[in-house]
Amino acid sequence: MSSTKMKIAFVVASGLLLLGSPARAQQRVVAKTCASEVDTLCAGVQPGQGRLRECIKSRQADLSGPCQVAVDRAAAIIKACADDRKKLCADVPQHGSRIRECMKSHIGDLGDACKAALAEAEVGSK
Repeated sequence: MSSTKMKIAFVVASGLLLLGSPARAQQRVVAKTCASEVDTLCAGVQPGQGRLRECIKSRQADLSGPCQVAVDRAAAIIKACADDRKKLCADVPQHGSRIRECMKSHIGDLGDACKAALAEAEVGSK
């Protein structure tokens, strides 16, 4: 995986929670689809403290159609699952795989909106 794809995967992963295959698949789609664009539009921006995410967000109008679709799907998962993450894993540090493991342990407790977004991401990644 290229450096840019790893950066994008990191940014997307921090938002997608990496709950399971639909979220991971969406992470790969964003990284693959947007890598060259992020290289160009966010050259020199290093991940961390939301810098790369903010760059992508601020340049969203400049992204190609396929990249915008991938980013929009990822954002939908982030938004749909945010309340569940806060409710179920509020005390879990946002480092490494801790959020993923917490959310996986509560998979049966996820709200309908989060489940629907993950299901749609799974359909959209096929």
